[in-house]
Amino acid sequence: MIVWIYGASGHGKVILDILQKLNVHVAGFLDDDDSLHVFMDYKVIRPAELTGHNFEVAMAIGDNQTRKKVVERSRYNFAPAIHPSAVISANATIEEGTVIMAGAIIQSGCSIGKHVIINTGAIVDHDCAIGDFAHISPGAVLCGNVTIGDCTWVGAGSTIIEGITVGRNVIVGAGSLIREDVPESVLVVGNPQRTVRPVRQ
Repeated sequence: MIVWIYGASGHGKVILDILQKLNVHVAGFLDDDDSLHVFMDYKVIRPAELTGHNFEVAMAIGDNQTRKKVVERSRYNFAPAIHPSAVISANATIEEGTVIMAGAIIQSGCSIGKHVIINTGAIVDHDCAIGDFAHISPGAVLCGNVTIGDCTWVGAGSTIIEGITVGRNVIVGAGSLIREDVPESVLVVGNPQRTVRPVRQ
């Protein structure tokens, strides 16, 4: 199967590296920027130029809301990109288009939604549930039985303790310690955690 990468960016470089390690044939990049024609020695085309049926698309857009908009307007078959060094329990479920990067750990009983990013070295412990289009940043730790809502971004190096629910469309600031449930559509930061402001949807 041929795979195109959607997003000629820094995140795209990481997805390319994963697919190369998996010996996947990468045809090139898709990007909406008309000025881009070559990226990482691969051709870049506009999505409207892509024709045929014998391909899949790996999503390489880091921003949750932008990734969601692109997926919702697309009719592609989305390929997963799971780094071979990731440790994933056979009892975890991972849905379409999700990306799992180097050194990530996903333990037993976890449910990972569609088009989620589990970034480098993130730890998702047993029985966590992560909603669609969420992003768990490098080095973040979700202890057991944590629930993360759709489109939520958990910042680098953050820790969310056991049994906590974080609502949809939340931003958890880097290095935060989350010890209480978080409602939807807020920015929460710090140790102890504090809510800073609402987040637009």
